[in-house]
Amino acid sequence: MIAALTGSGLAAAAGLNAWIPFVLVAMIARFTELIDLPSDYDWVTSEWALGVGVLLLLTEIVVDKVPVVDHVNDLVQTAVRPTVGGLISSATFSAQNLDNSQWMRDNPWAGAIIGVAVAGLTHATKSAARPVINVGTAGFGAPVASTIEDVLSVVVSVLAIFAPIVILVVLVIMAWVMVRIWRRWAAWRARRQSPGLPKTQELPTG
Repeated sequence: MIAALTGSGLAAAAGLNAWIPFVLVAMIARFTELIDLPSDYDWVTSEWALGVGVLLLLTEIVVDKVPVVDHVNDLVQTAVRPTVGGLISSATFSAQNLDNSQWMRDNPWAGAIIGVAVAGLTHATKSAARPVINVGTAGFGAPVASTIEDVLSVVVSVLAIFAPIVILVVLVIMAWVMVRIWRRWAAWRARRQSPGLPKTQELPTG
């Protein structure tokens, strides 16, 4: 149960910024005993994986705050965020010092599927909200929204690792927020796609 909450929380965080939970898990697993990843995931804590993760994290933090570029980045991240979410979820689901589930170690695909689904849904919601924010604020809202997303990714990642029971409440709140965002996105799309009135109806003839 604990590992499931941790993995799901990290996957949700990856949907906002893939590399924040990746780097956090890699550093904690490498330098502490709080997370003991299965041997199949030893490469996550390697120097090259950490280096690449930090580089990609810094890149993500910058490009996601630039209007238009953030949209292109979201398109690229459509494959990256769910993949990293599935990876981190699978790794922590079978961590020996969490639930120590032999079944999860023998079936890493189960944690991966859950992680991909959670991260994918979070990413899709983020990607749907960003164009609405950019259009509504003439692009000025992009860095603000991106900063909030990064901070939320850090907070969710930390809670998932150090307070997995609390993350259950956080995930419920995030689900509620995502439902509201999708409703607003649907209304925004409907307004943009609704055809205008013909000119003969727009201007009264007397």
